[in-house]
Amino acid sequence: MGADFSLAVGPRQHHVSLAVDIGGTFTDVVLEVAGVRYTMKVLTTASAPERGFMEGVDLVLAEAGIKASDVELIIHGTTLATNALIERKGARTGLICTRGFRDCIEMAYEHRFDQSDLFMIRPEPYVPRDLRFEVVERVDAKGRVRVELDENSLERAVADLAAAGVESIAVCFMHSYTHPAHELRVAERLTVAFPDIPVSLSHDVSPEIREYDRTSTTVANAYVRPKMQRYLRQLEDDLQTKGFDCPLLLMMSSGGMTTIDTACRFPVRLTESGPAGGAILAQNVAAECGLSRVLSFDMGGTTAKICFLDDLKPQISRTFEVARHSRFLKGSGFPLRIPVIDMVEIGAGGGSIASVDELSRITVGPESAGSDPGPVCYGGGGERATVTDADLTLGRLDPEAFAGGQILLSIDDAAKALIRDIGESLDLTVDAAAAGVVEIVDENMANAARVHAIETGVDLKNRTIVAFGGAAPNHVARIAEKLGIDRVIIPSGAGVGSAIGFLRANVSYEIVRSLPMPLARLDIDAVNAVFDAMHATAEAVVRLGANGHPLAETRSVFMRYKGQGHEIAVSIPATPLDRTGSRMLRELFETEYSRLFGRTIPNLDIEAMSWALMLSTDTALPSAIQDTADAATPTTIGTRAVHLPDEETTTEIPVFSRDSLPAGATGAGPAIIVERETSIFVPRGFAFSVNALNYIILDRRGTP
Repeated sequence: MGADFSLAVGPRQHHVSLAVDIGGTFTDVVLEVAGVRYTMKVLTTASAPERGFMEGVDLVLAEAGIKASDVELIIHGTTLATNALIERKGARTGLICTRGFRDCIEMAYEHRFDQSDLFMIRPEPYVPRDLRFEVVERVDAKGRVRVELDENSLERAVADLAAAGVESIAVCFMHSYTHPAHELRVAERLTVAFPDIPVSLSHDVSPEIREYDRTSTTVANAYVRPKMQRYLRQLEDDLQTKGFDCPLLLMMSSGGMTTIDTACRFPVRLTESGPAGGAILAQNVAAECGLSRVLSFDMGGTTAKICFLDDLKPQISRTFEVARHSRFLKGSGFPLRIPVIDMVEIGAGGGSIASVDELSRITVGPESAGSDPGPVCYGGGGERATVTDADLTLGRLDPEAFAGGQILLSIDDAAKALIRDIGESLDLTVDAAAAGVVEIVDENMANAARVHAIETGVDLKNRTIVAFGGAAPNHVARIAEKLGIDRVIIPSGAGVGSAIGFLRANVSYEIVRSLPMPLARLDIDAVNAVFDAMHATAEAVVRLGANGHPLAETRSVFMRYKGQGHEIAVSIPATPLDRTGSRMLRELFETEYSRLFGRTIPNLDIEAMSWALMLSTDTALPSAIQDTADAATPTTIGTRAVHLPDEETTTEIPVFSRDSLPAGATGAGPAIIVERETSIFVPRGFAFSVNALNYIILDRRGTP
């Protein structure tokens, strides 16, 4: 029936570990050697991402003075699958489906995602109608064959696929998660007819109820699979040629990791791999600093990602949307039913392009200059003003030390672009134009946090922001002001934070199975059998990387009132159900339902739809530190002329080197703190301090 893979091998047992995070603009590399960290940031080579990967790895190995053969583990996260879906640069994909369900992925949920837009256009499916082929067969929801697979209709579909010249094939039959025999027979025939074309089966990719979601996920997997397979196999060959002989593991959307073979089969599960690493970093920082309510804020060159963590746990979801047509409108994208750390991601990064719209308003993003050509100030051929151009013009970036000195920035080129694209249209000076761009992108990110908080039912009050990514430390103080948040933590290595998060992941494996049944007629033996099978499958995988560590198991069930369209996740004990199981599940469901919605619904039957199990190494999060560092006065390395938008003046403000700030150092804004991969802007109204872990703490004046 397939599985939801989430294998992770954490490097806490390894002396030499390497993490590489490929983003839309930069490729971040982190090497840890016996507790010593080396970092590198290079431009992403979009046409051949493995080149940027190897370039960054070569540089960081040379800096550490070690050989490729010394590395014991490589962990990799990438946005390539996400970008292929967003930019619609995947393979020519065909779909084989049950007769009568050809238009499932076009009908979607049969509703309008924007009721007020009379000209609303639904995004085109990744498989056009002429590449969708029907086969006669039918299985019901209980796994009973109602119509046997018709071989003649299968042969017609095979001939049509051959004539269409497809590069990848998705197969999605009704209720195949309960009885996959028909999909398996189709795969057998397709393998003979098209030995070089990958085939994605829905009962493998997403073995869960809901036809549209399962089809959408399977199609997305097929759409990106050829590109991801080529990239991963080429990367594997390049690493072997360089002398690496250690495991290569891929970060997953769920915060776990998988082997390269599984990633090649299920690349859709890599869609949020980089952001997931960031959430793991924020989780570890929260544990070290004794924080229970955190907002994780990751702003890189292309996007900004926001995630909420409560009681050291990031929010988890079973589904999310990719390639939304409208930024904040649910239903305007394509659903992917995979385990994912729940976060909002918007086009607000250093490379986000700024312009003036027809209403004379400054707009920023979601379009990005990426790494090629990049922002104008990079000198790579970019012609449109970006957030990085604005930050540089305001004085927040050092033009000679950006990205560790890998890229020399041109202030003159940035200023000319801002005047041309913003200033001339609105009759603004270059400083005012730059300040306008920065204010708009900051408001976009703050608004995304507000909307996500409302959608997920969390409160922004009394939270601490953990900020990382190349651009986040430059913008986070203003976002904290907008959200009414008083404290920000910027961990060491913030500029490559997601890659550091990769190196903190546990071994984990998650599986979900659909087994619908009403609680009034709960089949306890069937449920226990499903959990036993899932545990055995998970344990076989986790033991491969557990290295003797104890394992922890968590279980949950997705439940709803009968007649409802969606279910909620309910945590349950990791023990077999007994004769009191029905009553226990009802009580747990009503408690969680009441917490979410403030009430329960009397006299309605409750249904359990899907059952989930996660097995992971039981490596504890770090303990909270006792921050007892003595107060120290920091020493500046100079001053810099920085435009302060609130005061409409350009002022010489002190510049500090993060590497030379001792634990206990304190100071007040306005100030700039520079490090190799990022720059921290401390505005007036904020104080900064350095804790015992060398994390920078920003506090709004008047707050503890």
